[in-house]
Formats: sequence, C-alpha cells, structure tokens
Amino acid sequence: MSKLSNSWRMMKASATVLRLDPELLLFPFLSGVAVVLVTLTFIAPFALVGGGFGALEGMDGDLGYLGYVVGFLYYVVLYSLMFFFNTALVGATMIRLEGGDPTVSRGLDIAFKKMGAIMQYAVIAATVGMILRAIEERAGFVGRMIIGLIGVTWTMATYLTVPVLVTKDVTAIDAVKESAHVFRKTWGEQMVANVGIGFATFLIFLGMGVIAVPLIILTSNISEVLLVPLVLSLLGGFFLLVLVSSALKGIYSAALYRYATTGDAGEHFTNEMMEEAFKPGKKRW
Repeated sequence: MSKLSNSWRMMKASATVLRLDPELLLFPFLSGVAVVLVTLTFIAPFALVGGGFGALEGMDGDLGYLGYVVGFLYYVVLYSLMFFFNTALVGATMIRLEGGDPTVSRGLDIAFKKMGAIMQYAVIAATVGMILRAIEERAGFVGRMIIGLIGVTWTMATYLTVPVLVTKDVTAIDAVKESAHVFRKTWGEQMVANVGIGFATFLIFLGMGVIAVPLIILTSNISEVLLVPLVLSLLGGFFLLVLVSSALKGIYSAALYRYATTGDAGEHFTNEMMEEAFKPGKKRW
C-alpha cells in the first residue's frame, strides 16, 4: 500500500506541474490530431475499394504482403508523430523540473533536435509491433495470451525511452536499452502510475457518463435545440480528460527517469516522496 499511496502523491505532483504549465496539453492534442489525419490518409485510398487495410490483407500471394508493407509504413509514420510530440512534452517537463519556465516552442525545438533518434525509435517500435501481430494472427488462444504478455512487457520496458532520448545524445537502440535497464528499478512505480492514471481516468469517465445519460434524456424531453450544444460540451469534456491523462503520464515519466538517474526529481517532487518510491525491498529481478 505504501507504493500505491506514494505513487498517488507522485501523480498529484505531476498534476501540479500541469496546472503551472497548462500549455503542455497542446502536445497530446497535436498528437491526437496527427493520429487522426495519418489514419485517414492511409485508409482513404483503400476505403474507396472497400475493406480498408483488410482489402490488402485478404489478397493472395505477393499482393497479400502489400498489406504488411503498408501497415508497417503506417505504423512508422504514426509512431514518429506520436513520439515527436511526446518528446516535446517530456522535454518541456524537464525544463519545468529544472526550475525553468517551459513554452510550446521550446518543447518543439527539443523534439526537432531529436528527430533522427525519434525516427529510429519509430522503426523499432513498428517492427516489433508488426512481428508480434504476425505471430498473433497465426497463434492459438494460449499463443495470443503469451504474445499479449510480451507486448505488455515491451511497453513497460520502453516506458522511459523518450525521457532517455530527451536527456541524452544517444541512438534509439541505446535509449531502449537504457530504458530497459532503469525499468528494473522502477517497474513497480511505472505499473502503479499507468494503472493509477488509467483507473482514475476510467472512474471520471464513468462518473461523467452517469451524469451525462440522464442529463441528455432530460434535455431531449425539454428542448431538442439545447441537445446539440450539450452533447458537444460533454464530448469536449471527455476529450479534455484524455488529454490530461496523456499529459500526466508524460510528466510522470520525466520525473521518474530524472530521479532514477540523478537522484533529484526536480521541482514539485519531494526527496521524501522519491526516496519512498525507490526504497529497497524484496529483490525484483
């Protein structure tokens, strides 16, 4: 329970950083817009012939492999944009943790300087993802469970790759190795953070849903004119919640990596809080 309560305090500290720098929300927003645009760009040509990417996957022979090629390119572009804006978010957060005053332009500048490594990391992530997907499609139920566990392990082991890229001048492969190394010391905090932020987001979603449904029904019975702005407002609230959740995860990862490698998490994260997070316990690995 001490790990849980301490990680909750670390998440609250992350929220403090976000309150001081609400412009950090722009990075996950831009990332979300980029994901939608890239997805539409890749799907649109195949949607015209029906089936989206499935139209390629269902082909026989060499044409069938075209689906994997297009899928790989899609993931490379998608991951490049996602990692780019996440790098900007973590870079701006590092500025705040060092006592500075981050701006959107400074965060983007950091990301542009790391563009080469970001592209490398995108290729690595896309390759791993495509390999796991190809194996999963041919595996049975047990095989799919094993592949799922491998996927989760990969996600956790690379959780700190972006903070490594931001703080060090290394290749993507070295960044992944460094993230996996730090993962041995921080896997508990990483899991609690991801599960905690995700669970908190789910509870808020649930609460908003419980309020939204009867409110929509009531409004529709009173005035249909008010229904559209109400629905749009609720959708805006849900979208904002997703942005906050994504930003908190990026801030948390930056502080976690900074403390794991320097012994100082920076502003708003107390030494007592971080020492408790890394207090020696049972051997994990």
